[in-house]
Amino acid sequence: MASVATHFSAFLFLCPLGIRRLLCSFSLYLKNPSLYRSKPWYFSDPRWKNFDFFTLLIALPIASFSHVFFFLAFSGHPTYRFAFLEQSLIIFLFWVLLILIIVRENLDPIAVPENFIFIFAGISFLIEFSMNGKGFSGLGGAVYELLGGLTLVCGACCFYLSIRPSAFFAEFFLSSGLMLKGIWVLQIGLSLYTDTFALKGCNQGKTDVTCELEEDMLRGIALMNLLFTGHVIVVLILSFVLFGLLYCNRNMRCGEASGPLLAELGSETMLMQSIPEFEME
Repeated sequence: MASVATHFSAFLFLCPLGIRRLLCSFSLYLKNPSLYRSKPWYFSDPRWKNFDFFTLLIALPIASFSHVFFFLAFSGHPTYRFAFLEQSLIIFLFWVLLILIIVRENLDPIAVPENFIFIFAGISFLIEFSMNGKGFSGLGGAVYELLGGLTLVCGACCFYLSIRPSAFFAEFFLSSGLMLKGIWVLQIGLSLYTDTFALKGCNQGKTDVTCELEEDMLRGIALMNLLFTGHVIVVLILSFVLFGLLYCNRNMRCGEASGPLLAELGSETMLMQSIPEFEME
């Protein structure tokens, strides 16, 4: 149950974060595509609307400490025991990322530039990738390999946005990747760690997911690949539908009327409009 709870908690963190980034980035892009610029976090006014950010700011250190407690208290197989410590480190890195964001927004934007935050996020994703699925092979290894691919995509997008924050496609893949990552983590928890959604002929062993026959493992891998493809299609369709709804209805856009991010964009727009045009004689 600890594994199921861990995967469900990751789903609650990642999926809403990806949806919110899609909503805010789409809104900002539709306001003025030529002046679009990605942000580490899309804050809104008044501050209480950013309750998801402050919830993560409180919940992540608690989750990190909980994994350390499981590491100290768990006396089972070393692979599982040290997995708790690795997960604690990953959660702690992303909590530090939130600290950097709040320091930039409220204290000193010059000391913590946006490109540094994106680079730190990319490094955190790479560290997560290096610790992803350790001790798993066969069916478990194939499933976590797909999760590692999503982690690499998110990390690559962060590195690219540190160089070109105006790259809307990188923000789209980052936001969609976070949402898909959250959904896939939940799918892993249900398929590998519960009896209700367990794959036929496969069971959770001491260190890995074991299948009675080779055919059961191959069938399980094929089914998980099919489910992953289905999740990708669903996320893409939801992203396109969300973009279409925001394009047709301004009232649905994130922070359309206010917010420091859109205020900054508005000031840039006014600056561009105030530059006189010179005609060639």
